Amino acid sequence: MDRCSSLCIVECEGLPLVNGQSCDPYASVSLVGPSRNDQKKTKVKKKTSNPQFNEKFYFEVTRSSSYTKKSQFQVEEEDIEKLEVRVDLWNNGNLAQDVFLGEIRIPVRVLRNDSSHQAWYWLLPKDNGSKSSKYDDLGSLRLSICYTEDYVLPSDCYCPLKTLMMKSPDIKPITASAAFILGEICRDKNDAILPLVRLLLHHQKLVLFVTTIAQLDLNDTQEANTIFRGNSLATRCMDETMKIVGNHYLKVTLKNVIDEICESPKPCEIDPNRLREGDSIDNHKDNLRYYVDKVFSCIVKSSMSCPTVMCDLFSSLRHMAVRHFPNDRHVQYSAVSSFVFLRFFAVAVVSPHIFHLRSHHPDAQTSRVLTLISKTIQTLGSVGSLSKSKTSSFKEPFMCEFYKMFEEETYTADVKKFLEEISSTESKEPSGMSESVILKEGEMYKRAQGRTRIGKKGFNKRWFSLSSREFAYHKQKDKEPVFRIPIKNILAVEKLDESAFNKNNMFQVIYGEKPLYIHASNCVEASEWIEVLSRVSRRNPRRLGKYHPSAFINGTWLCCKASSESTEGCSPCTAGVPADVALDIDGDRECEKIYSLFSTNMPKLQKMEEACASMAVYQGPQEHSEYHFTIEDSVETFKSLQQIKAIVEKLNEPHEKHKKGSSNAKYGSQENPIVGKGS
Repeated sequence: MDRCSSLCIVECEGLPLVNGQSCDPYASVSLVGPSRNDQKKTKVKKKTSNPQFNEKFYFEVTRSSSYTKKSQFQVEEEDIEKLEVRVDLWNNGNLAQDVFLGEIRIPVRVLRNDSSHQAWYWLLPKDNGSKSSKYDDLGSLRLSICYTEDYVLPSDCYCPLKTLMMKSPDIKPITASAAFILGEICRDKNDAILPLVRLLLHHQKLVLFVTTIAQLDLNDTQEANTIFRGNSLATRCMDETMKIVGNHYLKVTLKNVIDEICESPKPCEIDPNRLREGDSIDNHKDNLRYYVDKVFSCIVKSSMSCPTVMCDLFSSLRHMAVRHFPNDRHVQYSAVSSFVFLRFFAVAVVSPHIFHLRSHHPDAQTSRVLTLISKTIQTLGSVGSLSKSKTSSFKEPFMCEFYKMFEEETYTADVKKFLEEISSTESKEPSGMSESVILKEGEMYKRAQGRTRIGKKGFNKRWFSLSSREFAYHKQKDKEPVFRIPIKNILAVEKLDESAFNKNNMFQVIYGEKPLYIHASNCVEASEWIEVLSRVSRRNPRRLGKYHPSAFINGTWLCCKASSESTEGCSPCTAGVPADVALDIDGDRECEKIYSLFSTNMPKLQKMEEACASMAVYQGPQEHSEYHFTIEDSVETFKSLQQIKAIVEKLNEPHEKHKKGSSNAKYGSQENPIVGKGS
């Protein structure tokens, strides 16, 4: 059995005054039980005793029995009786400690008898209260809770649905696919997007699907500077994907600097209207500049940690944008920056608690600092309007003045280099793509490649250059390369044992039958080259898993003593490929959610069928005004609808059997009585 709950904090009334003034309340929402405590928080509301929250939170209570992976969701059936939803109200203390205002606790067993639960609750003191406080002294809270128990069938039952959903990226037009239809029929698109993205991710079909539906966005985009700025199915799928696969990436990239800012924030207010007497705006600008530079540096040096799925998506979107706007030399960057800067890093900086970078909502002063940093980072990352002054993107004059401190070519070059790295591809760049970007260059020594008749091969000084397309060396700087290795041909980049040639600071670039041995002047330079070469080649599908840490000399590998030069490596590769964090996805559970959405929206599916029939008579695309969906190809759409309906009807049978066999036993009353104040 798979159980989940959505909880909406609607509003509060009559919260107590703090120090004689209206409070700045926020709610902490938790699902608490044996070995778990999932906590989420609302936004802070300013100076009010009657805050309107209207924020929804989702909790997964248990996973299906068919899901065998060990995780935090493995809750025994009897433990569900011990789970409870807890809502704590707090006053945000800004620079002081937060003040507890009251709490409510609702056992999950109560919700199991009331799947759609709406009620007012008196707030209670800690631990369900001392007798000294009257209930109405603390105010009241209105909740809306939806608790669902989905019966997840054995995996075989979902095979037809999985097959249909996995075919979606190949259906032409994409609007006739089952996945696209799912997004069309759900009133709240987020209900469809989460299981859809997770299922397609699980089966490695997401990149193709998002790329295909993104083309629909491009077809409606007239100006390059508005590319991927809408709230479409494609951009929502991208947002959800970055949340799912990018969480670890955010932590390794930003957590340390966010912790530094939140734990001891320096004054950074640069709005003259907000400054207090004695504040130095120049000092504040220096502090803010320090933070922005630190966050910016963390981001542009993080490409090595960017998950492969995100890189694949960025690469596809970048190439599509170039094909659509062949005369715009900046669109290849804005297509990527509109997601990675605007929708990912900037959002994480301003709301670190939402992305699990911080456990609590930042106080007001820290939130202001993070907001100023986020605004600047967004603009630094917007490479799409280089021909215009970026200061025009700020509404506030003080931000325009502050941003002038950053108008340096170095920032633009760093952003372009970063965007190149996270959207690099092994395939040939499409026509219209700008010239490749030089990522690193410098002087080093390489071991002679050719055969010598007598004696050892020597080391020759060469000028090395790495671009987004190839690794090459030249006899002299600014001369044509004498040797090139396409990035897509690099199989591994590893250190070389000092014993191989009695030289330290050596590394090898493995690209074919023979590796290229390179001697750097110092260990720092060698490490930098290994890192950047590994980073740009990490997505090559033929990358090696093992390598030889020493050289093949006089018919023998010095490391493992193997006599054949073609012998497989004897040590696992250590550099280059970032480990994509394993995703905790239960495919059957996501299929059950999709089935449930199709089943619930069966009337809309029927209306779509009727619209297809109407189009067959009157011909041509037309929008069904009642439900606001567009049908491009009535024949293909009708075919998909028929398949969806047949699958849903077949899955209905075991679900109906389960419902008939389920117990309707009533559970006990609540420990914390609900005050019937209306819903």
